[in-house]
Amino acid sequence: MASELDDGVLAEMDRIKREIADSFDEELEMEIDESRLESLLGDMSETPGRAQIDRRAYFRELFRLQHELVRLQDWVQHQGLKVVVIFEGRDSAGKGGAIKRITQRLNPRVCRVAALPAPNERERTQWYFQRYVAHLPAAGEIVLFDRSWYNRAGVERVMGFCTEEECEEFFRTVPAFERMLVRSGIVLVKYWFSITDEEQQFRFNMRIHDPLKQWKLSPMDVESRRRWEDYTRAKEAMLERTHIDEAPWWLVEAVDKKKARLNCIAHLLSQIPYGDTPKAPVTLPDRVRHDDYLRRPPPPQMYVPDLY
Repeated sequence: MASELDDGVLAEMDRIKREIADSFDEELEMEIDESRLESLLGDMSETPGRAQIDRRAYFRELFRLQHELVRLQDWVQHQGLKVVVIFEGRDSAGKGGAIKRITQRLNPRVCRVAALPAPNERERTQWYFQRYVAHLPAAGEIVLFDRSWYNRAGVERVMGFCTEEECEEFFRTVPAFERMLVRSGIVLVKYWFSITDEEQQFRFNMRIHDPLKQWKLSPMDVESRRRWEDYTRAKEAMLERTHIDEAPWWLVEAVDKKKARLNCIAHLLSQIPYGDTPKAPVTLPDRVRHDDYLRRPPPPQMYVPDLY
């Protein structure tokens, strides 16, 4: 009898270990995918140095920080905080990868991503900030803007989608707009992901050579390579004119993607004081069984073929 109990405990422990390992697979798959991309161009002479943080140290620290993000999420919910995090930077700077790691283990009902497409005809006639306001958080929510109202100072200005007068009006308006958000109780954090000319060239080449990633390289991305200096001037003007005490810019060195993710998450955690959230203990009730219930299995043809 004792042996049977021991076997049952061991079997349950194995199930728990498999479940924990499975929860890490998504992150491992993303990292393996990135390694595969880099190996495609490993023999290219123009490839910049690829020295990066040790993989084991990266995973260990990432999982620790993600645990803290869950604590932060619980605190935001419990305290009814409203948090907005803006991610800006050049194309392929690593904004999306950082956002994925932040949201990976969070509740999508609490932490969501706003990645707005180009405005339609009606939205072009609205107050510029109007369509962004609709995505701001309510109490107990976190919103991550994968690009934001700063499109006007970057892509729109460089590509000629707005006039210089409209851009100047943006620069006059955005400090007051952000101060208003902060006064309303919103925690506003702004990140600019910075990469070198050589690093962007490398990442674009990875996308060109990999059919699984070619969809990431839009005509706008290709054009941005030609206009590197125009984007640099636009970025410098944007940082100078919109870096305010109430909502300062924070620059993330992003040539090393893994370090950039860890540094960004650690910094974000430092911007919002949080603690442990009181939680009522959860006890699973016994399943209710009814003698008059007879389970009727679905017909075999309804099942997806068991190929694996």
